[in-house]
Amino acid sequence: MSEAMLRLTGIEKTYNKGQTGEVQVLAGADLTLAKGEMVALVAPSGAGKSTLLHIAGLLDVADAGRVEIGGEDMTGLSDRRRTAVRRQEVGFVYQFHHLLPEFSALENIVLPQLANGVARKSAQARAQELLEQVGVGARAGHRPSAMSGGEQQRVAFCRALANSPRVLLADEPTGNLDPGTSDQVFGALTGLVRGTGLSALIATHNLDLAARMDRVVKLDQGQIVAG
Repeated sequence: MSEAMLRLTGIEKTYNKGQTGEVQVLAGADLTLAKGEMVALVAPSGAGKSTLLHIAGLLDVADAGRVEIGGEDMTGLSDRRRTAVRRQEVGFVYQFHHLLPEFSALENIVLPQLANGVARKSAQARAQELLEQVGVGARAGHRPSAMSGGEQQRVAFCRALANSPRVLLADEPTGNLDPGTSDQVFGALTGLVRGTGLSALIATHNLDLAARMDRVVKLDQGQIVAG
């Protein structure tokens, strides 16, 4: 097996729900994502998929356990270092595209690169290249409001990969699209992932899409089990 790009070990997370008391969402979850691997994460709503993704991507902190990205232990990092790792090593895609409405498709992909210190000309070239790869290069100058849902989500994929992360985390990335568009958009995402060799953990309710990935895992009572 190739080297582990993302490794979660013994991840625990409990939320205090007020009058209803504490609810343990993750109870010692373990998961290893190999370099270049696409893994589907399947679970019912409320089972903790988003929480797991947020902890894996350093957006949230586990109560216990260890997160490693590229072999580096992320436990105990300062907020500044966590932000830097997140910006450089992790790409996020959500069910809704969350594109900035006042900027064009190209600009939405350029901005995270500028924040990472990339020169504007290089950032623009990278953005255009990514848009071409997912078939919306001709829409580079359009704002999100002038694009279809499928086009917007393709732009969101490109933005997530703008800084060439090593890990992609996606939370129901096609959940807001009709079946036909979902299939096309997932194909575009797969092409990007396979073309760059990064590792992807994709939460989805769509079992047909899940079956097209390298393997499927399930979140069951706070733990990861084989699909």
